[in-house]
Amino acid sequence: MERRTWRFRPFDEGVVERIESACQVDPLVARLLVCRGLQAPAECRDFLENRMTGLLPPEQLPGCDAAVDRLLRAIEQQEKIAIYGDYDADGMTSTAILWGALKRAGADLTFHVPNRLDDGYGLNAEALSMLAERGCRVVITVDCGISSLDHARHARDVGIDLIVTDHHELASELPAAVAVVHPRLPGSNYPCGDLCGAGVAFKVAWRLLYRAGGADPSGRVAERFRDYIFRALALAAIGTVADVVPLRGENRVIVAHGLARLRDFAPIGLKHLMTVAKLDEKSSLESEDIAFSLGPRLNAAGRLGQAPLGVELLTTDNDERGESLARYLDQLNGNRDSLERSILKRAQAQIKESFDADSDPAFVLADRDWHAGVIGVVAGRLAEKLHRPVVLVSLDPTGVKPGIGSARAGSLVDLHGALVECAEHLVSYGGHQAAAGMRVTEENIDSFRAAFVEAVATQQASLPTDPILEIDLETPLAHLNLSAMNQLERMSPFGQGNPRPLLCARRVELAEPPKRIGAGERHLAIRLRQFETTIRGVAFGRGEWADELQAVSGPIDVAFRPVINEFRGRRNVEIHLVDWRAAE
Repeated sequence: MERRTWRFRPFDEGVVERIESACQVDPLVARLLVCRGLQAPAECRDFLENRMTGLLPPEQLPGCDAAVDRLLRAIEQQEKIAIYGDYDADGMTSTAILWGALKRAGADLTFHVPNRLDDGYGLNAEALSMLAERGCRVVITVDCGISSLDHARHARDVGIDLIVTDHHELASELPAAVAVVHPRLPGSNYPCGDLCGAGVAFKVAWRLLYRAGGADPSGRVAERFRDYIFRALALAAIGTVADVVPLRGENRVIVAHGLARLRDFAPIGLKHLMTVAKLDEKSSLESEDIAFSLGPRLNAAGRLGQAPLGVELLTTDNDERGESLARYLDQLNGNRDSLERSILKRAQAQIKESFDADSDPAFVLADRDWHAGVIGVVAGRLAEKLHRPVVLVSLDPTGVKPGIGSARAGSLVDLHGALVECAEHLVSYGGHQAAAGMRVTEENIDSFRAAFVEAVATQQASLPTDPILEIDLETPLAHLNLSAMNQLERMSPFGQGNPRPLLCARRVELAEPPKRIGAGERHLAIRLRQFETTIRGVAFGRGEWADELQAVSGPIDVAFRPVINEFRGRRNVEIHLVDWRAAE
């Protein structure tokens, strides 16, 4: 079993008592608020209440009004507008948000989503030329375009007025567009720089419909558009969670209030998708339902080259078509899961046969039979398990084209920095510290592997030897009742930047032998006992722990995230096991 160093977050007990009294919250919640860095009762109340008034006026978003000016002029002059999206869940929801808003404003409209496998990420010159040939005079990007400097110039050359809406890292200069909408534009001070593509699209749609409906001194959108704003908010919640942006500030507001409106205002196809994902059986929806049920089903379409069908699911008004698309996306997700399990098995075999799983600083694995659309997920699972960087490369079956690679860090290593050191061995690369992609020829795999491992080893020399597990606080299992959990849920929505609390319980025992569950016995099911309290737990992707736990003779300490499991109307507290160790 991989060892992790457990470290408990410090907190001031005097501050905890002050927050507990002023905010009338459970002591557990007060401690967790302090662990989140909240000190003043007023900011704790704002965090817990998370009111919709926390949404900033859309005109404050840099570039928003300039974009809406051009869109409204295009609508007035009946110029054809194209939405240029992206193939992940954020890109699909962004495209759907603007599609619905522009349609309601009277636009002559089409959309284009690139194929992940053939076109790659971002703008494509051939696609822009095709849109121009089809009469599009305005193209608005969503979730892409901010670094596409050459493609922006190409759009201008073929007679397109380009509007860029994006949230990714800025290039050295801005693209040559008639408007650029981005929460972190140079010279601006927008308070929420962490908006995802769907969050940016939501703000543009909101401002567009406000102005299209006639200026209202109260600042409210015209009544005929009001229901759509709630639909757009629900779609933005999906994109925000699926894109794993920090759930702070506006993003928490978008997710909390979008989730609350998802059942009533979701498009018909999305309602069917919630049904096939069995979310219609839940009394309330959580961010985890997006992260583990809706997001993967949408992303499966993009990973397997079917992203336009994901957009259609989110925009169709035809009930029969919506149900058909939902079932198809569910099927694609099953195919994606099967592909991932197959690749994971082969990748683990490569590590065992050709590398030292205990001491190698990083792993670069390659195979001709791996699907390029799903290798990133597998790389992430391996990196998380091994706590080291993992690169998976899908080689071209013919050996003619470069292989497509995907990397995940699994540690504090800066992946992008490591790839910079390996640039001479790569055709291209990009990404950030935790995740990256590259193209590499088959003959350069070995040289790239050697250079990458060396670059990672150099970084690791100055990093902590053991991975750190940051635990919020210790609590007895007896304290995990529904009352305490209902209090804890006030801190939701949980996700990146606001994770579900990670707790610890010491000296617990196995109430029964652990079991492997799920497809391929990938997951672990356990039942733990501490004094008179027994609780069920699950460890996703950790089926191998069953044998290790069975071999432990005494009590164990467990680190876990508490959840409420709802099944057939019954609600029970359970835990998601994150780590364990033999008790001292």
